[in-house]
Amino acid sequence: MKPLLVVDAANVVGSVPDGWWRDRFGAAERLRDALAGRPEEVVLVVEGKARGVPSIDGVRVVPAERSGDDKIVEVVRSEGAGRPVTVVTADRELRRRVTDLGADVAGPTSVKRRP
Repeated sequence: MKPLLVVDAANVVGSVPDGWWRDRFGAAERLRDALAGRPEEVVLVVEGKARGVPSIDGVRVVPAERSGDDKIVEVVRSEGAGRPVTVVTADRELRRRVTDLGADVAGPTSVKRRP
């Protein structure tokens, strides 16, 4: 079973001041596309205006109906058993919640380079 990489789309997109706030949907699509081809099973959790971003080959997009953080915790709980899990976020509370479940954490720059 492949390692699981769960990406907090809002947090990663928001980590670089590149104008993402003008097109949240497009910013989430660009992040999704940049994640394709990774060796892990990739889950990109989206919320708000990015909720309609579709999955592509190699990146499963999961919309959060309410809290993106709660959806990420749910994914880690339901899909992380028996394999390495890494959650990409800079959110301190989310980092605490997922490490309590046994996941590793990485910062946004681990998947998105700064301009």
